[in-house]
Amino acid sequence: MTPEMVMQILRQALMAAFWVAAPLLIVAFAGGIAVSLVQILTSIQDTAFGSVPRLFLMLLGTILVLPWMINRMMSYAVSVMGDFTRYVR
Repeated sequence: MTPEMVMQILRQALMAAFWVAAPLLIVAFAGGIAVSLVQILTSIQDTAFGSVPRLFLMLLGTILVLPWMINRMMSYAVSVMGDFTRYVR
């Protein structure tokens, strides 16, 4: 196995991790901004008020995006493990 092949495999792994994590990170970022704005506008400083909606949004985002995430990870696993002969050379 050449160093270029190793770099290609690592690049594919990092890109797969990025694309799987990106939707949840976007949901967490948008939800955090929205909850923070509501806290600023209403002057509510309760930590539960900030945590519970964010956790709920992450749960909802995970439930909605999970089929896509599983499909993406399965296609990555098939592409990596589908042809071992290219790694043996």
